[in-house]
Amino acid sequence: MNAQPDGYLAIPRTEKGSPVLVLHAWWGLNDTMKSVCTRLAESGFFAFAPDLYHGKLADKIADAKSLSDELDTHLAKADIAAAAKFLIEQTGLTNRSLAVIGFSLGANFALDLSVADPDHIRSVIVFYGTRAGDYSNSRAAFLGHFAETDQFEPQSDVDELEAALSRAGRPVNFYRYPGAGHWFFESDHSQAFNQPAADLAWDRTLAFLRDSL
Repeated sequence: MNAQPDGYLAIPRTEKGSPVLVLHAWWGLNDTMKSVCTRLAESGFFAFAPDLYHGKLADKIADAKSLSDELDTHLAKADIAAAAKFLIEQTGLTNRSLAVIGFSLGANFALDLSVADPDHIRSVIVFYGTRAGDYSNSRAAFLGHFAETDQFEPQSDVDELEAALSRAGRPVNFYRYPGAGHWFFESDHSQAFNQPAADLAWDRTLAFLRDSL
C-alpha cells in the first residue's frame, strides 16, 4: 500500500465505507476543509483531502489568489491522482470507484478529474466552481451548489457547465441558493457564510452520495 500523500484522512468508526475525495478551495487545506472530511467520516464515508499547497494557507483574498496563481496545474493534477489512488486503497473496495467534492478552486479540479479518470469517478459535487469543456468522456453523475450572487462565478458560467454536462448525457442537478454568495458553505469566512444554505447543501450532498455510491 502506498504511503499517505500530503493531506488529511478521516476514517469512519466502522472502518468501512465508500471513498470521497475532497478538493480544497484556494485558501488551502484549512480547518474548514478538514472538518468536511471529519463530517463525511461521521456519516460513514472514507474521506481524504490532498494538500495541493503542501502546507501553505491563506485567509485573505489577495494571499489566496497568489497561492492559486502560483499553483502548478500539472503537479496539482498529479497530487490529486495520487490522492485518489491512496483513498481507494484505504477502503479495500473492489469496485475502485469514488466520489469527489470540490470547493471553488477545487471544483475545477474535480470536474477535470471526472473526464481524466472516468473509470474511477462516479460522483462529482461542486461548490461554487465551474470548468468549461467537453464532458463526453465522463461517466459521473453531477451535483452543483451555487450562490445567487457570486462575484467570482457568474451565472453564465454555471449555465454553460450545466449545458455541457447535459449535452454529454450526464445526470446533473444544480441548485442555486437565494441570498447566498461565494464561500457560503465555509464557516471560517463569516462575511460569506450562510448557515441555512450550508445546512441544506450538506443534506443534499449526503443524500446524493448515498444514492450514487
